[in-house]
Parts: sequence; C-alpha cells; structure tokens
Amino acid sequence: MPSLIQPREDTGLAARLARSAAATEGAGPATADFASWLAGRGRASTFRVDRIPFAELDGWSFEEPTGNLVHRSGRFFTVEGLRVTEEEGPYGDGPYADWHQPIIKQPEVGILGILAKEFDGVLHFLMQAKMEPGNRPQVLGSARTGGTPTLLQLSPTVQATRSNYTKAHQGADVKYIEYFIEPGRGRVITDALQSEHGSWFFRKSNRNMVVEALEEVPLLDDFCWLTLGQIAQLLHRDNVVNMDSRTVLSTLPHADPTAGALLPDTRLLSWITGERSRHDVRAERVPLAGLPGWKRGEDTIEHQDGRYFKVVAVRVQAGNREVTGWTQPLFEPVGQGVTAFLTREFDGVRHVLVHARVEGGFLDTVELGPTVQYTPGNYAHLPAAQRPLFLDAVLAATPLYEAVHSEEGGRFLNAESRYLLVEADERLAPLDPPPGYAWVTPAQLSSLVRHGHYLNVQGRTLLACLNAWTVSGR
Repeated sequence: MPSLIQPREDTGLAARLARSAAATEGAGPATADFASWLAGRGRASTFRVDRIPFAELDGWSFEEPTGNLVHRSGRFFTVEGLRVTEEEGPYGDGPYADWHQPIIKQPEVGILGILAKEFDGVLHFLMQAKMEPGNRPQVLGSARTGGTPTLLQLSPTVQATRSNYTKAHQGADVKYIEYFIEPGRGRVITDALQSEHGSWFFRKSNRNMVVEALEEVPLLDDFCWLTLGQIAQLLHRDNVVNMDSRTVLSTLPHADPTAGALLPDTRLLSWITGERSRHDVRAERVPLAGLPGWKRGEDTIEHQDGRYFKVVAVRVQAGNREVTGWTQPLFEPVGQGVTAFLTREFDGVRHVLVHARVEGGFLDTVELGPTVQYTPGNYAHLPAAQRPLFLDAVLAATPLYEAVHSEEGGRFLNAESRYLLVEADERLAPLDPPPGYAWVTPAQLSSLVRHGHYLNVQGRTLLACLNAWTVSGR
C-alpha cells in the first residue's frame, strides 16, 4: 500500500520559479513587443468612462435614513460612513485620534487567481489584458502610429468578486474560473486571504491564488502566457501590471540565499503581535448622511478641506467585460501617493524598513506596510516637525527603483502612487529604528504573505517590485 504521507513542502518549487524569473522571453508575446500587443487588445474593444451626477446612477441610490449609497440588488458593495478612534496605547506611545470618513463595505470574498503552466521546462503565467473603469488612460504603441490610449492593464487570469462569478449581474461567465473553484483542476502553488486597501475598504479580503494547470489550457483572446522574468521587466513600466496581479505575484515563494536576518522569525512575530496589542483601535460603521467633516453635492462627496479623496459616479462601456455597460460609484484620491521601502544591507543581507500601520478598515488593527505610504499633498500644510516620518527624505532621494502603479481600478478612479525603493544609511534610517518600525528581509516578508493579513496591499506591491528589481539585475 502506498504511503499516505506526503512532503510538507515542494522543495523544487523555488528553483522552478527562479528559472522562470531568469527567462526574459517565453511562449507568449516578446517583451519588446508587449506594448503593441496590449495596444492591439485595446483596439479590439470599445472602452469609455464618463463622470456622471449621482442622480444618473442606474440601480444605485442613497438609502433612507442612513444616506448610505447602495445597489438595489443588495449585492456588489455599499458606501457607508466610518468612525475610527485610536486611543493612547498602554505604554503612552501614541496620541488620541478620532476621525470620520466614507468607506466601502464589500463583505464577499473575491478571487484573484493566476494560472501557471510549464512550456519547454519553464513556468509561465496566464495574464489578462483587462479594462478597469478607474484606470487612467495610458498611451501605448509605436511612435509610427502615434500610440493608442487604453484603459487596459495586465491583470490576473481571474479577477472576480463573488457577484461576478456567481453572475449576480446576469453577465457572461468568468473565463478560467473553474481552475480556481473546482478541486482537482490544478495544483495549488499559493492560496491565502489577503486584505485590500484598509483606508478605503472595511475588512475586505480577497483570495490570492496561483494554480498550476494539469492539462492543456485553451488560450483565449485578451490573455497571454508570460514568464516571471518578463513580468519583472513589465513591473519597471508605469501602469502596466495592475494591483491585483502585483498582490498575487507577491505571494510566490522565493528561496532565501542567506537564511539570516536582524530579527529571527520568532522575534519578528512577537514584535508584530506586540504592535497589534498596543494599539487600541475602534472602527464602527456609521451613517454616510451627515458624516462630520464631509459634504455631499450633486456629483461628489468630499472632505470640507479638499483633502484625502472624493466619492464620485461614472458610466462605463467595456466591450470585453462580462457586462458591457454599467454605472457605479468610485473613490477618487486627491493627489498622487508616494509609497516606499527604505532599504539597507546589514552584513551583506538586504533588509527593508516596515511600518506597523493602523488603517480603519483592517480586520486585525495593524498590518505591516511600507516605510512611507502617504499622499504628500495631505500634509503640505503641516510644519516639518508634524509631517510623517521619512516622507521628506524619500521625496528628496534618488531611488533604486521607481514606477507609477495604479491602485484597484474597479473601485478607485485615477488612484496612482509612485512606488520607490530607496537606499538608506545610518543617518537616514538607523539600525535601531523608531517605535512602530522594524528591519525585515524580503524572504521574511515572502514567508509572512503565505498567511493572511500580515502585509498590506501596498507592501505586497513593493515586495513584488523588490523581487522584480532583484531578478532583473537591479
């Protein structure tokens, strides 16, 4: 009788991923021709996004008496109010904070899934050219043609809410969904629940998956096979690899060449637990109507000081989506964000400086985030002593890595951040960092993201970028 016991780890997976990362060309479009391929997919369908007043939203309305923005089906999501109170911790380590804001409540768990398959001994990943209504139009193509404006970015094979793949909207089937919901269709490489933006979603999670196909996979329009090496090169380009792809890619395991760190894993986990314990954060949903500090007009809900973000409405046409036309609310940030890891080598081992961040929508109070994760314009009015730690130093630095990446285009309009890796020294970022910060290795972060709610979505993007910077020769 064969043994029932199986190895706990796939010891060959890291080497297979490394081969894929080293392959700069593969079975799909050539990397040099990728912009033309993406522009061609944009020309194959019709895309249009128009701002509209709230009164023109179809199926959406402000509910009485709460004023919450809801869909008549009771599905999809709602825009509600949130009150967040962070009281001073037990060690006197933080001021009292109390604020109100709109928040998206979407309790269903979506699937962000990338299908993998080997071609000629190299793992490839099935990526989709997908339009999202909140994406900022990018000009792609050759100088000869003058370029083609498109809302397409490179998304996972499957990027679908439960409402999408159960067809609550009466749309077409989600392509390739069977590989992620039907047992036995593939071999799971990674699978973890991860948070979305804690500043804009209330306790929202998505299932991040990579599944290796065990059979032939039909190649449909708008999809292509790429190696990790090709995706790494594309991560150096602005607004090509979307947020959902970046978070899934960050969960892939990578070999640790050093197996060492300033903080051993047990101490790191203890530090994270301590950070979660010392923050007393209370987040409660409240009515959107009359939300303190916010005002509602015919086409926006915005902060009285003109900062942070707005709630707006759009009408969408998209020829290649499961539903080809709809209206919806979107959150639109005021200004471009800056998101950065400070990085140093200690005894030859690369580390990044993480920040234990409190965001009102987190499920577990604190998640690890980048060193800097701010929209500078929101703090421009403050004196230097009150501006966020490390922000001004990052703004003045020459980065090791820099690209502008969009945030989740299905819920956010024109939401972009400059993602940076910045080399630091002892003066800028000391070995003994300020409270709430810790030095960790990329390998430790890769280990943490195998589990949910340790590393926030911006941190996962930077981890994917850090891996891309490493494998592409820096």
